[in-house]
Amino acid sequence: MTPAGGRVAILRALGLGDLLAAVPALRALAEVLPQYELQLVTPSALAPLVALIPGAAGRCLRVAGADGLRSLPAAATRARLAVNLHGRGPESHRLLTRSGCRALLAFCHADVEGSAHGPEWRPDEHEVDRWCRLVGHGGFPADPGRLDLRRPPGAESHPLAGATVIHPGAASPARRWPAERFAAVARAEAAAGRQVAITGGPDERLLARQVALAAGIASSAVLAGRTSVAELAAVVAAAGRVVCGDTGVGHLATALRTPSVVLFGPTSPAAWGPPRARRDRHRVLWSGRAGDPHASWTDPGLLEIGPDRVLQELGDLARAG
Repeated sequence: MTPAGGRVAILRALGLGDLLAAVPALRALAEVLPQYELQLVTPSALAPLVALIPGAAGRCLRVAGADGLRSLPAAATRARLAVNLHGRGPESHRLLTRSGCRALLAFCHADVEGSAHGPEWRPDEHEVDRWCRLVGHGGFPADPGRLDLRRPPGAESHPLAGATVIHPGAASPARRWPAERFAAVARAEAAAGRQVAITGGPDERLLARQVALAAGIASSAVLAGRTSVAELAAVVAAAGRVVCGDTGVGHLATALRTPSVVLFGPTSPAAWGPPRARRDRHRVLWSGRAGDPHASWTDPGLLEIGPDRVLQELGDLARAG
């Protein structure tokens, strides 16, 4: 299925963690097709992370800004091959087939004729393995372990080198550990003599300030709403450890090899967690029961995890080196 030349369109019009879960698949495509024009349809704000994908991917992969699934940018139309790393279809499949692509690499969906030769979707598959299997089916062998990004320049001399980064936000309340528990962890880390920084998006500034106030930490430690994606990557790369929920920052810590403790609630880490081969550096806490990831209240399983367990894992990571 390797195209003979021209343009390849790759759809992944999702968020930070979604992009990072697709890195092994993207590397496989870019390394097999370094002479082709690869247009990755993803949010433009994530372009600095695409530039950190090692090797050929960092050189030949271009970002075509995404407009959700409403339309494709002109740079990604009329491709010799369109690769759907976005979802199982049919909406995303149809968006690509309408773009004038000559071939579609996507999971099979009964309602989209052009996907008939694609592999079957497996609902319980890890997100990284899923997209590696898809591109492998198309003739682009992918290694799920190749999750790493290159470290941003200046990480070793960053003002937050060695700090503990606390990221209390998450996309939905169901995946959001209580602010007072993040504060308890932040307070203990500060008491141990470690610098603490609290990160988040623009809409998480209030939450980050609540954590800092409850932890007795200066407001200057709150970086929420003050960092671009590139700056956030630099902070995570410089940090000594990251504590967060099931969110994109957890994937960023994995990609940048920064030790982390990630709290899972309604979603199993078997689907989105760091690979087991990396659990010496990235620790997962999960009660073992699944729930509704879109609920408007904190998942009961997530509430079973207390600050002491997080601090124990942080201590184990420190002792492990």
